[in-house]
Amino acid sequence: FEEENAKVIADGGTPATADPVLLGITKASLQTKSFISAASFQETTRVLTEAAVAGKVDKLYGLKENVIVGRLIPAGTGTVLRSLKRVAAQNDKEILAEREAAAAALEAGNDQPATEETAE
Repeated sequence: FEEENAKVIADGGTPATADPVLLGITKASLQTKSFISAASFQETTRVLTEAAVAGKVDKLYGLKENVIVGRLIPAGTGTVLRSLKRVAAQNDKEILAEREAAAAALEAGNDQPATEETAE
């Protein structure tokens, strides 16, 4: 809801409005963004079937779904370090891709202006 409203506002549209609804524990557990978490509580077959048909992807942001699939939970003292490692790994991939592209261009004989990395 919030994501779609942000898109609409960015496009200059009028955002949607909503009112919170108090649901019982059964229905509340089925209204989560994580279909894995919802399937673990009740109506497993229906929840998994709907997720498969809709092509949903569970990003595993919460504690419950991470425990279900056997991953470390996104909490505790190691969370910040794990996040930094993930960002560093992504940065390393981007740098390696840039270097490979530059090396391929040099092998092909293309003259490209020097970048900060190659100027040093």
